[in-house]
Amino acid sequence: MMLSNIIANEPINPAQLRQAAQIILALQEELKTRIVKGSGPFLAAIYDEKGNLIAKAANSVVHENCSHCHAEMNAIRLAEEKLHTYDLAPHRLALYVTTEPCLMCLGGIMWSGIRQIYYGVPSKRVEEITGFDEGFKPNWQDEFKKRGITVYGNIEPQVGEEVLAAYVAKGHKIYRPSR
Repeated sequence: MMLSNIIANEPINPAQLRQAAQIILALQEELKTRIVKGSGPFLAAIYDEKGNLIAKAANSVVHENCSHCHAEMNAIRLAEEKLHTYDLAPHRLALYVTTEPCLMCLGGIMWSGIRQIYYGVPSKRVEEITGFDEGFKPNWQDEFKKRGITVYGNIEPQVGEEVLAAYVAKGHKIYRPSR
């Protein structure tokens, strides 16, 4: 993976990128199994700064009939429950997600206290492949930087694009409101 392809609001070092790529590739591989069991096509994991897994969750919107059960929101809820707090900032946590967070998840991430985000497939490609509306997100990486949240994206996107394309090809539901 080349550093020049990374979308970032702060410099990233090669060791950081290698670790993020390993985690995101593992999430993409696990996601294939979770999709077969009924999860939506997104998976998120939260780690502490020592590399310990705090929480992991898949998208469960369709399964739970709940529009806000996105992978990131589910993982944040699990981390807050595990750590007994609504403020994750003191725990210095990083969120790893198979795709760029949507508009709703960006709000949840910002208010949760997560300090770093690493993601795979950028929103533009998610929308092209799935038709899912990622929402209006102007300058979100810059806004996060102002709030002390670092963002690194476009990490191993090809693998994630394949998972999304397979999800769509198998006829799994892409949820969107009927307007």
